[in-house]
Amino acid sequence: MALLNSRRTTAAALLLAAIMLVSAACGDAGSKTQADSAAGTSSPPASSNTGSTDAGADATKSKPSDTPAASTNGQDQADATPGGLKQTAQSGTKSGAKQNASSSGKTGDVQVVANPADIAVLVNKTYKLPENYKPQDLVDPNVPFTFKEKLEKRKMRKEAAAALEKLFEAAKKDNLPLAGVSAYRSHETQKTVYNRYVQKDGEAAANKYSAKPGHSEHETGLAIDVAGSSGKCAAQDCFGATKEAKWLAEHAADYGFIIRYPEGKESITGYQYEPWHLRYVGVDTAKAIVKQGVTLEEYVKNAVPVAKPKS
Repeated sequence: MALLNSRRTTAAALLLAAIMLVSAACGDAGSKTQADSAAGTSSPPASSNTGSTDAGADATKSKPSDTPAASTNGQDQADATPGGLKQTAQSGTKSGAKQNASSSGKTGDVQVVANPADIAVLVNKTYKLPENYKPQDLVDPNVPFTFKEKLEKRKMRKEAAAALEKLFEAAKKDNLPLAGVSAYRSHETQKTVYNRYVQKDGEAAANKYSAKPGHSEHETGLAIDVAGSSGKCAAQDCFGATKEAKWLAEHAADYGFIIRYPEGKESITGYQYEPWHLRYVGVDTAKAIVKQGVTLEEYVKNAVPVAKPKS
C-alpha cells in the first residue's frame, strides 16, 4: 500500500513538471511575437493591395498636375522690361533667356509679343506681332513724303508722328530737309512686299533686308524709312554716305528715334545695315541705346538675339 502511494506521488510530480514546461514554452512564444511586432520585423500578411498600391504610385508620378504652376515672377519681370516682351518660353529657346510669360501662342523658334502697343516693343525675326494686329492711333504726320498719294504708308502712331515732325523741322533748320519714304504697312501689305522680294531675289537674299509678315517694324506704326528731300538714294545703300544720313545718326535720338539696323550689328538684328530706317522708341530709351552703342535687341536684356539670319 505504501509503495502504491509513493508511485502516485511520483507520477503526480512528473505530470506537474510537464505542465509547467509546456506553460513556459507558450509564454516565450507569445513574448517573441509581441517583441517582433513592436520592432516591425514581423512579415506582413499577403495582400493583393500591394500591387494596386504600386500601380497607383506609378500613376501619380507619371500623371501631370492638373493645376498649372503660377508664373507671376515672369510677368513682373516682363512688365518691368523695356520692349514689352511678354513672350512664352518654349522648347528650342535658350533657358538662360528667361522669356516673359504669355498665352499668346508660339510656333517653333518664334514668339508672339504680348504687348504690341508698347512704344519700345521688340519686333524681329524671333518676335512677331499677334495675328491681325493694327495700331489704333495711326495718323498722318505733317511732313513731306517722296510721293503725293494719300497712302497708308504715310501713317504713323500719334506719338511717333509728333516726334517725326519735330525731327524733320530740326533737319530743315540745319539745311538738310528730309522726306518720308515708307512708314506704316498693314500685315497684308507687308506680305505683298516680302513675297515680291522673294520672287525677285530669292528667299535667302530677301531675308537679309525684308521682314516676313508679322515680323516687320513697319506694322507697328513706329518705324519709317526716310531720305533727303530730293529722294536720292531712297532706301538704298548709297544713302549712308549722304549728309542727311550722317545728321540722322547724330541727332535722331534727340527726338526719340534710333537707326534700327546699324552697321556691324547684322548678326544681332538679323538684317543688313539700313541708315534710312528709323524706329521710334521714346527719347530716354533712344538716348540710352545710342550712349551704350547697342541695338534694341541688346538693350532689351530678356530678348534672344538673332544669331544668324533665318530662312
